[in-house]
Amino acid sequence: MNYAHLRAFHAVATEGGFTRAAAALGVTQPTLSAQVKALEDGYGIALFDRRGRGIVTTTLGRQLLDVTRRLFLLEDEARELLARAHALATGHLRVSADGPYHVVPFLAAFAKRYPAVHISLAIGNSEEVLNALLHYQADVAVVAELEDDPRLETILCAENRLVVFVPRQHPWARRRGIRLADLEGQPMVLRELGSMTRRLFERATAKARVKPRVFMEIESREAVREAVAAGLGIGVVSEPEFGNDERLVSVPVMDGDLVLREYVVCLKERRKLRIVAALLDLVRQEFS
Repeated sequence: MNYAHLRAFHAVATEGGFTRAAAALGVTQPTLSAQVKALEDGYGIALFDRRGRGIVTTTLGRQLLDVTRRLFLLEDEARELLARAHALATGHLRVSADGPYHVVPFLAAFAKRYPAVHISLAIGNSEEVLNALLHYQADVAVVAELEDDPRLETILCAENRLVVFVPRQHPWARRRGIRLADLEGQPMVLRELGSMTRRLFERATAKARVKPRVFMEIESREAVREAVAAGLGIGVVSEPEFGNDERLVSVPVMDGDLVLREYVVCLKERRKLRIVAALLDLVRQEFS
């Protein structure tokens, strides 16, 4: 079995296409295609279904991907073991987070401690962030309200209550707080269904038997803020994420289980990788 052929297959399967895989490996696409074809022809099997310009991994291909993930994880661990002597003088930390507010302080402290490490940060909703971690597209995730999962190593790093926010001219802008019952029938501007903020809010209103009216659904915190400022409805956000916007006023919700818990997370099988362990240690020491 040819190692380069396995590496080529693994890259295509994880990157989702030949073009991105070739770029990731630093080879030409014809070279990569020939390596995958050689693997398939050598065993008389199909690892990908070619559909126009796209590909879909076959059942056998998915089974092989489970094997190559373990294989190259061991390779990564060997590489990390040898690199520890360099005290993270090089490296690339990939982080996925459901917002910048909790993760940026971690990364600032990490960058100060390990200035030579390159950091990339992707922002998405909670569902997207967790998927990135589980599909090996991120080394560490910062995400809210995790369900128990034996695959994950978690550290609780923050607990914040949700608030609603309204335009400054809204009648609620002068109130010290509201109750969930006040939201009955009120027009709401909410994040998409994958948002943990929305999930927590709707769970609390359902428990209280309150039915706000979802007037608008938006896949961006910034867009939600603009829609609320324009008077299109009432928004919901965790208190630290409200920020400073003179057009808007945050209003505490006085009842309901509206505490959003934020976690730093990695795959247990990757927690001993040096770069992952370094970030987790820092979080435990300074932020948990």
